Parts: sequence; C-alpha cells; structure tokens
Amino acid sequence: MKMDLNAIIEKMETGDQDAALTALQTFNKEKSQCFSFTPGEEEDRERLGELVLGFLQRDLQPSCQLACLETIRILSRDKKSLVPFATRHAMQILIRHAGLSQGEGFTPEIPDLEVIVEALKCLCNIVFNSEAAQEAGAELQLIVGLAERLKQCREPQWNHDVRFFDLRLTFLITALRVDVRAQLARELRGVSLLSEALDATLGLCWPDTYEVARAGFDGCSELPPLGRQETERAMEILKILFNVTFDSSRRKVDEEEAATYRHLGAILRHCIMSTSEGEERTEEMHSHTVNLLGNLPLPCLDVLLMPKVQQGSIEYIGVNMDAVKVLLEFMEKRLDRGNKLKETLLPSLNLLTESARIHRETRKFLRMKVLPPLRDVKNRPEVGNALRNKLVRLMTHIDTDVKHCAAEFLFVLCKESVSRFIKYTGYGNAAGLLAARGLMRGGRDPGHYSEDEDSDTEEYREAKPHINPVTGRVEEEQPNPMEGMTEEQKEYEAMKLVNMFDKLSREQVIQPMKIGADGKMTSLEPQELHYLASQQFGESNNSDSDKENKSDTG
Repeated sequence: MKMDLNAIIEKMETGDQDAALTALQTFNKEKSQCFSFTPGEEEDRERLGELVLGFLQRDLQPSCQLACLETIRILSRDKKSLVPFATRHAMQILIRHAGLSQGEGFTPEIPDLEVIVEALKCLCNIVFNSEAAQEAGAELQLIVGLAERLKQCREPQWNHDVRFFDLRLTFLITALRVDVRAQLARELRGVSLLSEALDATLGLCWPDTYEVARAGFDGCSELPPLGRQETERAMEILKILFNVTFDSSRRKVDEEEAATYRHLGAILRHCIMSTSEGEERTEEMHSHTVNLLGNLPLPCLDVLLMPKVQQGSIEYIGVNMDAVKVLLEFMEKRLDRGNKLKETLLPSLNLLTESARIHRETRKFLRMKVLPPLRDVKNRPEVGNALRNKLVRLMTHIDTDVKHCAAEFLFVLCKESVSRFIKYTGYGNAAGLLAARGLMRGGRDPGHYSEDEDSDTEEYREAKPHINPVTGRVEEEQPNPMEGMTEEQKEYEAMKLVNMFDKLSREQVIQPMKIGADGKMTSLEPQELHYLASQQFGESNNSDSDKENKSDTG
C-alpha cells in the first residue's frame, strides 16, 4: 500500500508504536532504492526525521528501532534534508544505537546486531554529507568508540557487517576531519591498532620478525584467494591507514615507530603477494596496498626484500625479489591501460623510484628488467613495446607530473648519470629533466650509488660513433644544407634565422633559451641572439682572412 509523507507523519504523531512501525515499513519498502527526492517536500522529510529521532529515544522493540533507523538511512541520502540528523543530539542518539557511546557511567549494552549495522549505515551517510555532523562526531569522540571496537577485532561476537561499517565510518571521519585523523594516528596509536586489525582479517602468522604467512599455509608457494568479505574489510583498513600515515614518508621516525612501520610493511608485502576472488578485486586491493606502501618511511621498505628465498621465488644477487617483480608488473599493467595515468600509474611508479633510490638490490633488479644492455640502436628509444620504450614515451607526456615521474624513474635506474640517461632515452627526451636539474652541461647528480659497470653490448659499441645523441639511434648521414655556400651566404642565412627568432620572441610565440653557468635554462634576450650570431661569423671571417694573409706573405 502506497502512503504519502503526510499520512506517515500523521501515524507517527499518534505516538503509537505499532502504527508507526507499519507506516515506516511501508515507506522503507517503497523508498529502499530511492536516491533522488521530490522537490518541495524538504520540510515534510525533515519533520518525519524529527519524529523518527524522537521515537528512537523511547524504549522500543528491536523491530521498531530497525524500521526507524532504516527510515533515517533513506532520508539521509537527501543532502537538502539533513538538518534534523546533523545536530549533536541526533548524532548522540545514532552513536548510542551503533554501540559506540563513550562517557563516564555508561555501560555499553549489546543490542541487536541488525540495529547496530543500520545505525552505522545512517552515520556513514550523515557524516559523508554534512560538515556539521562531522564536527559533532569529532566533539562526541566518535573515533574513540570506533577504536575501542577495533581492538576487539578477534572477538567472535561481531559479524562482518558490523566490522565493515565500523571501518567504513572510520575511513570517512578520518578522511574528512584532519583533527580526528591526527587523534587516531597519535593518541589512539592508529598504525598499530589497524595493523592488528589487518593481521586478524587476513588470518596471518609470523614465522619470523618481519616475515608473514597465512595461518595454515606456511611454506606454501601458492595461497588460495582471499574471501570476498575479508578482501572488503582489508581494503577499508588499507584506506584508513593511508589517511593516518599520509605524512609518514616526509618525516623522520624514531626506532619504535620504524619497527611499527616495518611490521605494517611486512603485512603489506603479504597483501601485494595475495589475490582475491576475481582479477578486478585483486587489482583494487593491490592498488590500495601500493598507495599505502608509498606513505611508509623509505628505510622501512627493506621489509619487501627480507623473506628468505624459497623454491619458486625470484632470486637476484641472493635476495627475494618476488614483491618487487609483482610491483613492476602492476605498474606496467597500469601503464598499458593508459587511463588517468596521474591517479593510477604514479603511486606505483613513485614507489618503485624511491625503493630503487634507497635500496641497491632493488635498483639493480629493476635496471636489469627495465634497462637491459642496449642492442636495438636502429629505432628511437620511444619506439617499441619494451617497458623502456613505454616509459620513454611518457617522458614527453602532456601531463607534467606523469612525464617527470617517468623520467625520474629511469634517471634513478641510471644512477643519476647524465651520459647513461641520454644513452637509454636520447637527449631530446632527457632534456626536460636535465634542464630542471641544471644538468644540461652533463655530469651527475650527487647520490648514494654503488659503483658498477655499465657493460655495453657488442652491437652498441659498434654503433656508438654513428648514434645521434638527440634521437638516441643510428641515423643515415644527411647532406650538409650549407655545402657549397660562401661565408657571406652562410652569414646571410644565419641572420635571417636570427631575425625570425627575434620576431617570434617579440610576439611572445616562443622564448629562446640558453644554458646558464649553473647548468639551468635561462631566457636569451634578442640582443644576445644577434651578438652570438655576429660573433661566430665575425670569428669565422677573421680566421679566413688570417689564412689569406699568411698565403700572400708566403
């Protein structure tokens, strides 16, 4: 039976629990899939919200509590009718029904789990849509109640839905409130708390200090996929951890913090080596894992290399490279897809770059995979389907961040050696990074890199004298366009070109540049351009006249 809002409000205003239950159940069934609301009924929806909140303060049967909360969940989808739910008082009511209340003298009861889940769903909607509700939640110490229940991550009384929506609400409040994020990170020891929750969710055991295995599968080379529910909860935890560790990679950490982050890093290594039900879900979990790994202090990433080499492992110079290989494959898959590269590719590319910069074994392994000894010298570095070719193509991408990160990755793999960088990418592709770093004159950026030889292949050694450093490939010799010209003709053509540059510069179409004393690009003024051209030809003419004078006097 279809009921309009006024009829439902009338039933609620009678105060009769049975009449209210029937009316709300009808409304909830009719509007269960409603996400857009009729304009002009905002006041009626707000009135219904106030009445439902009033009912929730009474001693109700669980079925009526559930119906009231379902109604709030539906109404809270409408951002224009949130006023009744965003108050401190309303938030208090919902937090109590979610079993998250804090305060002196409060004895938490264990109400119906369905009621808890529905109250959590309401809080998620309201916190997401209302700044006032976010502020009220922070004042009411909502995060403390959530943290207390997170500590019970191994207790059997909480089902998947309670755990999942606890995590979803924690993610929302930490994403939207910087103060709550800081409170969880520091006061509530969020990294340790959430690491323990992730450990419990994945069902882990610890054969060694920083070596993780799935309980019951220790020593197995292939793990079964994670279940759907475990994957969902794990991803929520990864997202919350990303929020609370956002500044970790940019600050120094003490010994205790470093141990906490290494412990988390070991769990994240397990995440990146695990699969879920379906390729799409696996990639989503790996994406959250990569994002979080990028937040960890760089020295703590050594846990990626700590597990012992076992049968079936990828070994390089005695180190287990399984995790690095998976990260590289993940990055290449994102690169091949080509969609929203800034959001999808850069986290994994940055992670690999920084890992290679600080860990010698990682850099050498990645260099072997990405920049193997050059054999193909006939094609430009950006032509082809090898990973090097794909990354070099990115070095001229329209997005500045994308091209910078691709260049930085390759530069680090070359140990920040300009000559080696140009060898693998071509001067034309390398110019952007070299200009930004003041290395246009060559040389090397200071870095902590071990000495190892860049062994050239026979093909490269033979072709090296004929390689055009700008394009990075062997090119046929081109005829000299000035051959046969007199010096006067050459000077005329040169000055004609200078005047064209001058005109384009004055019209602000281009800006001629020069390499300054610091190796960085600086603007070249028109008078400097004329001076350089006239000086060159002046010297050339003087040299020719000197030769003529010498022959005359001979």
